[in-house]
Amino acid sequence: MSTTSVSKGCFVFKPNAKKKRSLTAEDYFTGCSGRAENSKVRFGICQNLWDRIKSETEALQDELNRNVLDSLLDLARKCSSTHRSSDWASKMRASEIPTAALVLGVNVPDHDMTFQSLSELLQQSVTPHVASVQANECATLKHLMKKVLEKLTGAVVDEEDDDEEETEQMSAQLHRSAHCSFSTLCDWYNTKTRKSSSGTPGKKRSSPSKDEPPRPPVVIIFKDLEAFNPKVLQNFILICSLYIERLPLMFIFGIATSPSTVQHMLPHSVSSLLCIELFQSLSCTQHLATVIDKLILTPQFPFKLNAKVMQVLISIFLYHDFSVRNFIKGVQLALLEHFHSRPLSVLCCEKKEAVQNLLQLSHQDLERVRQLPSFKRYVEELDRQEQVSLSSDDGHLKDVCLKLIKKLHKYHKNYYPVLRCLHTLTCSLPRYPLGKQIRELHLICLESNVWESEDYQSALKLLKMLAKDELISLLQKCAEILQAVKSKKMKRAFVQLEELLDKFKQLDTAETVSSVEEIVTSPVRNLQKKTDLFQLQKTLLEMNESRRSKRLSPFEVLRNEALEFIEGLVKNHLFPPESQTLYEVCYYSSSATVRRHLNATPRTSVQAALSSPYYYIQNDKLKAEDGSVSNAAPDICIAYKLHLECGRLINLYDWLEAYSTVVSAAEGKDPDSEDFGKVDEVKHARFIRAVSELEFLGFIKSTKQKTDHVARLTWGGC
Repeated sequence: MSTTSVSKGCFVFKPNAKKKRSLTAEDYFTGCSGRAENSKVRFGICQNLWDRIKSETEALQDELNRNVLDSLLDLARKCSSTHRSSDWASKMRASEIPTAALVLGVNVPDHDMTFQSLSELLQQSVTPHVASVQANECATLKHLMKKVLEKLTGAVVDEEDDDEEETEQMSAQLHRSAHCSFSTLCDWYNTKTRKSSSGTPGKKRSSPSKDEPPRPPVVIIFKDLEAFNPKVLQNFILICSLYIERLPLMFIFGIATSPSTVQHMLPHSVSSLLCIELFQSLSCTQHLATVIDKLILTPQFPFKLNAKVMQVLISIFLYHDFSVRNFIKGVQLALLEHFHSRPLSVLCCEKKEAVQNLLQLSHQDLERVRQLPSFKRYVEELDRQEQVSLSSDDGHLKDVCLKLIKKLHKYHKNYYPVLRCLHTLTCSLPRYPLGKQIRELHLICLESNVWESEDYQSALKLLKMLAKDELISLLQKCAEILQAVKSKKMKRAFVQLEELLDKFKQLDTAETVSSVEEIVTSPVRNLQKKTDLFQLQKTLLEMNESRRSKRLSPFEVLRNEALEFIEGLVKNHLFPPESQTLYEVCYYSSSATVRRHLNATPRTSVQAALSSPYYYIQNDKLKAEDGSVSNAAPDICIAYKLHLECGRLINLYDWLEAYSTVVSAAEGKDPDSEDFGKVDEVKHARFIRAVSELEFLGFIKSTKQKTDHVARLTWGGC
């Protein structure tokens, strides 16, 4: 198209009609290096495992909260029936606002899922009038009233109904004063209940109590009670108590700390208006133990975490937020990183699918297999001819890898039942030598041979001190664990354990007692009143030999046999995964990546941004070498770099002079000119702003030692 013209004018170039296609998650995933076919297969496996994690955690969340949610639903149903009762006790109780104090724990990020499930269940089975409010939306009483009314009316008004006039009136009345809005809510509620009761023609009513329409409760959920302004909450409860006879209200308080929070926030004159019932949810540590049991300690889930990554996720949980939801996000992050960065993760799937994917590996993928550290160790143990064959013959390599993959799946199938058996035996021992939670024992087994540790030896000594009934009870639990496993080795172990339990049952108690109480003739009786040193030494040696040769009771013999059987299972199946060839296919080991993404360090990020602004701004003018900062960098970066060159106390005048020199060089002034480095008002203002920003970020502070100096807060730490 030509734009040449005699006269001046505007030329319009119409854009191409084809719209750019938006990239999907698969497009981003397959954009990494590697074959496109392999990337698509890995994305499919990753997506499948991601969906499994999501579905299983949602089902687990519903199952764990079922008891608490069912109790809350029963309370809501009782509230609706109480308002329709005519006895004196119900009337006295109806003068109070029924309140459920739901203690959820300090794992605040997990509360949203619980309240979402609660709201859905209430709307499905009890009442359509449910409003959830948060403290950041309700800073004042007016905002709280408005938010409650908006959520209640918005939840029940149907867009298909011809109630446009009513909706317009309600939207106009929402902006009025608090008492007027609540009276309007009562009228709106009565209108809705009459509509629902008159929807179907009824028969003649025989009692006056049946003349009343059904009155479902109006439930208001305060998600984060501790964050609400106490004065706002008190005034809201007082206003609600004035309308309790016209409006069947019910409160649900979401409490993160302690039930005593209600007493601290509400005086007796306000709390007496509430009929509070306490509900306690499952603790976050128990929830985490269930999640680990379902997602990690199972052979059905092929993706695994090594000890360091597992330790990072558990440390973030225990020392930061107690959030099971964030723990699951960490597992999902590790899953995504594993499949995105490792082409051989195409084998991290079920055994049948892994065999099919293995047969389709290319020569480049097989070269990656040969470079794996575990495979190199495996090859070094073979003879010379086999080593040459594995390094040159791709077909033979696939056959060997096929056996190794099947062996890895068998290892996982036998590892977890034995781990549960060992945890069952040791979780109730004094001082918990192998940990109270199974995740602690799992970490020990991932890092090293557990039977070589001192804690394991002390646990065995404590097991030898158990009574007969306690030991039999623990062995029966182990038998139940082994019985549920479909593995040949575990079935044989189950048969042997059943035989040991039968022997325990056949022990004769009387014979055991008599054998224990056998009188061993002691050489002490043969001692004379007066004896020499040689005779005393001889007697003591005889006593020591008699103690060693003391015959064990049948129970002790059988107990030692049972513990030797358990120790054999441990030594045969609980070795670390690093001992398995091709373990890198299933195990994610980059703990630094997980820590960088999840355990954020703002201080480090701020220092990196100030030291090298190009890392974040991506401007070529900001590129610098040898750790220096370009004179075209932002003022705060220049001031930060200059303050690193000073001591503990920084002279503000010298700092300003150095800053002015760097900025003048950025402006392109001649260094030999008189104006070079001269401080004008603009530079002075920019410097003051940069210093104030550094003080706000915590790098410097004012000092009383010298008025024209500031003190470095990062002295010796940068």
